[in-house]
Amino acid sequence: MSKLSGRQIADEGLDGWAYLCGGLQTRIHTGNFATGLAVVNAVGAVAEEMNHHPDVDLRYGHVDIRLSSHDAGGVTERDVRLGRAVAGIAAGAGVRLDSAGVSQLELGLDTPDHGSILPFWGAVLAMEPPSGSGGGELSDPADSLPAVWFQASGSEEPRQRWHPDLWVEPAQVKPRIDAALAAGGTLVSDAEAPSFWVLADPQGNRVCLCTWQDRD
Repeated sequence: MSKLSGRQIADEGLDGWAYLCGGLQTRIHTGNFATGLAVVNAVGAVAEEMNHHPDVDLRYGHVDIRLSSHDAGGVTERDVRLGRAVAGIAAGAGVRLDSAGVSQLELGLDTPDHGSILPFWGAVLAMEPPSGSGGGELSDPADSLPAVWFQASGSEEPRQRWHPDLWVEPAQVKPRIDAALAAGGTLVSDAEAPSFWVLADPQGNRVCLCTWQDRD
């Protein structure tokens, strides 16, 4: 089954789901643990019938779900079908899907020579390059830590080395930027928008707000 583009996923109109870093994500606000557990059990039963299984994080007041097709390296029609089924389960339980609060965090390390430092970070974080990454990225085999990728840079000092990349759905970019500016930050660049925006805190530390747009 072929991987869908960001535009194709958006055209599916999956309310309550965000397309982040090659997967569909949602947060189901359940309000209590018992309701969350019932929703998880129902999702598990449907996923077993479809032979397509999501990543599930059950908390006291909510359930986070992520869907992706590892054999295709992204989102496929299987994920869309399961996403619609999850929405139906949530509606039947009287709870809602929410994409506004979900995000995906990656860490970028600016370096003039990633080959000299990648083994150190792989060792200390117990992470390894994912297959097909070309050696410029580290991922957690358990998929619990943020991915780390290495960005080519100059060696001039002073310079920022680490920066977060925060992936959000496109509708959340403006509210996030407005909140950041109200908190004393600055918009450094929107030259690559709507792919990403660069912001900085009052001390100059930078973060990128990233979306799926203009990446396919």
